[in-house]
Amino acid sequence: MNKKILIVGSVFGLISIVLGAFASHGLENLITKDAIETFQVGVRYQMYHALLLLFVGSTLNIKPKSKQWIFRLTLVGVVLFSGSIYGLATNILTGFDFKTIGFVTPIGGLLLIVSWAIMLLDFLKLKDE
Repeated sequence: MNKKILIVGSVFGLISIVLGAFASHGLENLITKDAIETFQVGVRYQMYHALLLLFVGSTLNIKPKSKQWIFRLTLVGVVLFSGSIYGLATNILTGFDFKTIGFVTPIGGLLLIVSWAIMLLDFLKLKDE
């Protein structure tokens, strides 16, 4: 499980760097500055959660069952949260109206919050050394 978590964390990090550069250089003449800033919010949150997964996959202080839940919630949360933000920010470039599925953004955000809460609960249960 740790290997899978580390791989997905690495992929999320790699993709966030690529998308951040793409937003800054490839989208600058295609969408508004506000839309680029919105896109970059998705990039930031994807990177935050890439780092979270790298930490979760590397630590022994989180129970394996919790790691599974954190991984699943973070994976789906990033896809829903950041993915929907990418779609909404670039909405004028596509034939699909991403506003119709904009409701998934807060659902993704909630899943990310829950993944952090699970990690916090595991840390609260740690014995002081």
